[in-house]
Amino acid sequence: MSRSNINVPSGELGRRQFLARIAALATFPALAQPARRPAFDTDELAHRAFRYFWEQADAGTGLVRDRARLDRRPDEPHHWHVASIAATGFGLTALAIGAERGWVDGGAARQRARATLRFFAHRAQHVHGWYFHFLDLASGSRAWQSELSSIDTALLIAGVLAAGAAFDDDREIAALAQRLYRRLDFQWMLAGDRLLLSHGWTPERGFIPYRWDSYDEATILYLLGIGAAERPLAPASWYAWRRPWIDFAGYRYIAGARPLFIHQYSHAWVDYRHRRERQGEHINYFENSVAATRAHRAFCASLHARFPDYDDEHWGITASEGAHGYMAWGGPPFASDIDGTLVPCAAAGSLMFTPDLCQDDLAAMLRDYGNGLPARNGFRQPIWGAYGFCDAFNPLTGWVSPHVLGIDLGIGLLSAENARSGSVWRWFMSHEAPRQAMARIELLPEAAPHPRV
Repeated sequence: MSRSNINVPSGELGRRQFLARIAALATFPALAQPARRPAFDTDELAHRAFRYFWEQADAGTGLVRDRARLDRRPDEPHHWHVASIAATGFGLTALAIGAERGWVDGGAARQRARATLRFFAHRAQHVHGWYFHFLDLASGSRAWQSELSSIDTALLIAGVLAAGAAFDDDREIAALAQRLYRRLDFQWMLAGDRLLLSHGWTPERGFIPYRWDSYDEATILYLLGIGAAERPLAPASWYAWRRPWIDFAGYRYIAGARPLFIHQYSHAWVDYRHRRERQGEHINYFENSVAATRAHRAFCASLHARFPDYDDEHWGITASEGAHGYMAWGGPPFASDIDGTLVPCAAAGSLMFTPDLCQDDLAAMLRDYGNGLPARNGFRQPIWGAYGFCDAFNPLTGWVSPHVLGIDLGIGLLSAENARSGSVWRWFMSHEAPRQAMARIELLPEAAPHPRV
């Protein structure tokens, strides 16, 4: 695929020059303010992540690879031809960010977005508007016998709607975005339940026997369903799932699973700021994610005696590649699968919640490990490259993932842009559906002081 339209310097920004740019920020400290470590250059992180979504998408289908190598070399054939619909949702949003930031020509970004939406509208296999989790990059056919995924389709549609709003001067893009959203049959995905959605469906076995029944990354799925103009979910669906409370290091928040990404993905598009439920547990979901991020940092620091690479400056465990395969790790609470691995997208994905803490973490990773980790052959394994950080690395064992994952780069890119400008929130929330869903469930602007989460 061509990179002729992307405004990326031909020479990579070296680590020495990159750190020099960061250090320059400390030359003029604010008056009467205590000295503070220089901020991490989130623009550079975001720009490199955007490069992934431009380079690793098929120009014909618009589908985005599930993963790629950090060094840009072709991956093994089993993965190289496989796209992820969730990564494609992040990729559609990345096109809007790149066009707004001037990283890609606006016309080229619209052309890519239009091609992607045309593919899903006219060629991609779907059942009641829902798509298979993994697809062949070029043909769009089902890959890996994957499931028709409710949450991954929701993340795809979130990107579709964000692109539709960002490129609303293109009538076809705007119309296709609405068409793809309206096609979703949320009643069908209830799979016989009155309120709770299924994880998905396969042609071989029918509906997956698990439901989105606890707080996790699926809040955007329920908002899209409750706000749908056709075949919507009942507002009671919002209050049907469990909200397990976690107390750690003085922080109190709800979490239905350990990985930090469950507190990030829906927030990449949905602007939950300054809103609180008027029913149920009266939760402010944005503040909940702030508390979850701070608690996770404290959790990692509490493991320092067991894993010396973890401290309050080096932290972050969320679902990622590990030395023994893909790991759905995180915490609190502690589990035996944790081995000292650092996952950069944990902090990158929370930039929109706690920017200073996350910038410090990312800056420390680059400062202390940016030259790579030593390998047995005497060479150093890079953790930083054309697309930013590798997916994960372990300073204690020397293991470094050779890959980047589309969804992990995507959450960092969208979180960084929301922290900088709020543009992704603005695009997605310009649609009536999420606003109407919030009104229906009484997730309303806070009008008076209320006990904080």
